[in-house]
Amino acid sequence: MLESIVNFLVNTIGHLGYPGIIALMFLESSFFPFPSEVVIPPAGYLAAEGKMSLIAVIACGILGSLLGAIFNYYFALKVGRYFFIKYGKYFFVSEKSLSKAERFFKRHGAVSTFVGRLLPGIRQYISLPAGIARMRIDVFCLYTSLGAGIWVIILALLGYYIGNNKDVLNEALHSVSIGLILFCSTIIVIYALRYRAKNRKS
Repeated sequence: MLESIVNFLVNTIGHLGYPGIIALMFLESSFFPFPSEVVIPPAGYLAAEGKMSLIAVIACGILGSLLGAIFNYYFALKVGRYFFIKYGKYFFVSEKSLSKAERFFKRHGAVSTFVGRLLPGIRQYISLPAGIARMRIDVFCLYTSLGAGIWVIILALLGYYIGNNKDVLNEALHSVSIGLILFCSTIIVIYALRYRAKNRKS
């Protein structure tokens, strides 16, 4: 099943080209969590075959991710708070807890956005609290692009050097995911220690 999906995506991206990468990564980064693991590696493989540019693949992947994140951001900005105030009780979210979450994201939105873009299962939805908290859009775009950029570059290089060998690719993705979790954990610890030290000085 996975092999047929990968082959379909290789053919689709090959026909649609760079706009296809942008469109699929937009979906991956928005409410429709289309896995980037089956979008960028095939494009990286096509780059290794000389049919696409690796730099352009990475740029289109980042652009698509950013556009999808901006879509989520503005959706949450417009309807997010209203939705949770009205229906939050069904999701065990009170207005008080929502306000606390907003204050937290206003203080730590940059690192939260960057780290969130690197974690599986979170990267698609980290834009929502950013929108609800009205995080500065330029800061949001910067840290979204940085986090998405790391992820896209990793996927593109895996596809470029491993190709369409799904078994080796899956093993590499598993190792990369563990490495990113450790990397993000280290960033959070360092950030928390520096934030605590800063508060003590002030």
